[in-house]
Amino acid sequence: MNQSFKKSSHGQGLNPPSQSRKNSFIRLGKLVPTKFIGTLVTASLVVAYANSSVKAALEDSPKTVVDEVWQIVNNEFVDREFNHIDWQKQRQELLKKTYGDRKQAYQAIRGSLKTLGDPYTRFLDPAEFEELTNQTSGELSGVGIRLTIDEKTNDLTVVEPIKNSPAAKAGIQSGDKILRINGKPTALMSIEQASEAIKGDEGTEVSLQIAKPNQKVFDVTLVREQIELPSVNYTLNQEDQLKVGYIKLDEFSSHAAEQMKKAIEELSNQQASGFILDLRGNPGGLLFSSVEIARMWLEEGSIVSTIDRKGGNQKFSADGKALTQLPLVVLIDQYSASASEILAGALKENGRATLVGTRTYGKGTVQSVHSLSDGSGLAVTIARYYPPSGIDINHKGISPNIEVDLSKQDQITLNTNPALIGTDADPQYARAVNILRQNGLSRVDRPPASMSIR
Repeated sequence: MNQSFKKSSHGQGLNPPSQSRKNSFIRLGKLVPTKFIGTLVTASLVVAYANSSVKAALEDSPKTVVDEVWQIVNNEFVDREFNHIDWQKQRQELLKKTYGDRKQAYQAIRGSLKTLGDPYTRFLDPAEFEELTNQTSGELSGVGIRLTIDEKTNDLTVVEPIKNSPAAKAGIQSGDKILRINGKPTALMSIEQASEAIKGDEGTEVSLQIAKPNQKVFDVTLVREQIELPSVNYTLNQEDQLKVGYIKLDEFSSHAAEQMKKAIEELSNQQASGFILDLRGNPGGLLFSSVEIARMWLEEGSIVSTIDRKGGNQKFSADGKALTQLPLVVLIDQYSASASEILAGALKENGRATLVGTRTYGKGTVQSVHSLSDGSGLAVTIARYYPPSGIDINHKGISPNIEVDLSKQDQITLNTNPALIGTDADPQYARAVNILRQNGLSRVDRPPASMSIR
């Protein structure tokens, strides 16, 4: 991600949601380690075996997962020529091998997928798939705190508690230090180790030793809950005579659309003059989430179309139910990917928004993510998508209407002090405000003729 928009670790459990392990997902998202976003579909994983003897040989064997992967790719991969390799021969070679354990089978799967030449068709071990399912649902079981390591003191520090979480209800605040987790000192723990120690099943307890500034150290026991993770953060910023509704969308999770709806409605009720939608650093997410959110801004027009391996073309358009017609500026950068590009492309090409920033990442493909029999998973590219113009943005991205880059010093400033993001110290935001000032006042807040603004 952009250095200015790094995310700190969640100190919550990463238990899978309640859906069956035999489910498949469709997602859009930039490929980043153990970070995938997807949406649940009703199709179940069905593995067809050539004959009963093969089926019997594969039962209770690492080869089961190997053949599951092969079958899914064979049935769904967008390139029907499989990157000009003999995919049938690949199966024979995979099933001839002897696998001493699942680790060896996983290595063989990854090697086989690599021959397809598609970085987004990827095998996920059980831990990676568990992470995926939690991020897909936009929920997880935990206590609701974001953690970081203080660069000056090396203390495990609370970035913020999630609203209405067990941590927030217990009075844990930004800046609090966590000294012990279940009696174990955190001094030598990494973020990952601390998160692992804090996470757990809903209804279970975790004990934290907290140090607040200028107060005595105290212990608190929290009961883990199922927590909805915020994908949308928003504020009403007074910029001279202009009231700017600033919305930061971090990812397109299953709750992103409902959170976006709430943000637009609340900022509109607060008499926002216009909006700035910040998609910088957003790696993507759910296809249908991006369509739902586009419809909140667009009264009419095409949003996106997807084309699968058989040439099937599925088109998505606005439905006449936009929540606002106020002026809109969208912030993008080279880390805005996939679902972010669908939204940005639709708003730009329909003339609904002005895009400010730098060219987007350029990921024009859709993945389906399947759970496998041993708890692992497979992401496979099943379609390509196109903005309303029909141009191919893969490896090309979407260019802004107005290019504004961040200097190295800007990035350092915003990275070391994230509170400055979305303020005058943020050059891309500042340019967006100027655009709203030029367009917004003339369309929304133009003062009566008897008044003057100085």
